[in-house]
Amino acid sequence: MAPILPPFTAETALQKVKAAQDLWNTRNPEKVCLVYTSNTIWRNRDTFLKGREQVVDFLTKKWDKENGYRLRKDLFAFTDNKIAVQFFYEWYENKPDGTRQWYRTYGLEDWTFDDDGLMRKRHMSGNDVAISEEARWFKDGVDVNSLSITDEHL
Repeated sequence: MAPILPPFTAETALQKVKAAQDLWNTRNPEKVCLVYTSNTIWRNRDTFLKGREQVVDFLTKKWDKENGYRLRKDLFAFTDNKIAVQFFYEWYENKPDGTRQWYRTYGLEDWTFDDDGLMRKRHMSGNDVAISEEARWFKDGVDVNSLSITDEHL
């Protein structure tokens, strides 16, 4: 597939979002970092990063903690070289007593791209909500794109 380059249209912005979703769902930091510029700037909640090396280190630690990670990204808005994304992901942590606590993270991202289609800036704000196993949306075998997420879910 050819790179998806700015300026974005509704079609190409959506393609960019779903390509990012699929890439993040691999949970492979070395692969994920390649869609960012070498000097990319990130804010992820209260963490500030610069460059691919820091991104790889951050994602490695993130996915070591966030077991069972399943992500969905939806296009929120776009302009020529910027995309805003609404996202949801689920994950669990292992508790000392051997149980699992599931979480759903709700958030927004703000992306800015260079002319080559690489992301040079990513700002993320998110909130983790504890959920039960039964309340999960993205159970094994569920296509994250097929679930209808309506206002009642937010």
